[in-house]
Amino acid sequence: MNKLKSMFERIKKIKHIQIYCALLVGLLICVVYFASVYKPKNDNTEKNSTEDYSSTMEYVDYLENKLGNVLSKISGVGKVDVIITLESGFSFEYATETETKTMTSGETQTTVTTSTVILVSNEPVIIKENYPVIKGVVVVAKGAENVNVKLNILTAVETVLEVDRNNITILA
Repeated sequence: MNKLKSMFERIKKIKHIQIYCALLVGLLICVVYFASVYKPKNDNTEKNSTEDYSSTMEYVDYLENKLGNVLSKISGVGKVDVIITLESGFSFEYATETETKTMTSGETQTTVTTSTVILVSNEPVIIKENYPVIKGVVVVAKGAENVNVKLNILTAVETVLEVDRNNITILA
């Protein structure tokens, strides 16, 4: 208790104690504010698993928004709208267990093969996730009347989505 009183007495002797206290309180407020506002950036902010998408439509919306943002940054493009159509949705390859039985009756021999999906906690074990296959892309861009801009859009869409040029339509 004496140590606490002596420390308090030393603090009282410091000149401009109110300024120091105000600075300390301000610093604490700043630390609390920035700690609550600042969120560390993940190295992997991209969605990279089907678990990140609740539906195929959510995945398409994500692709359309991301592609639209990229295309709008190309020089001369202007306002952009993107529509993506799919040939198929998500598909999965499941781990299976195969059992082969050979039955002999007389001179004939019959082989029966059965496959069953392996379950863990009543959930099938997924060995491969296949993303939806993109059927076509329509891009409406303000600057698409310019041939060079249209070609840049076409190249960007073809590269980003790995879609054949014949399946990409660009309109002004």
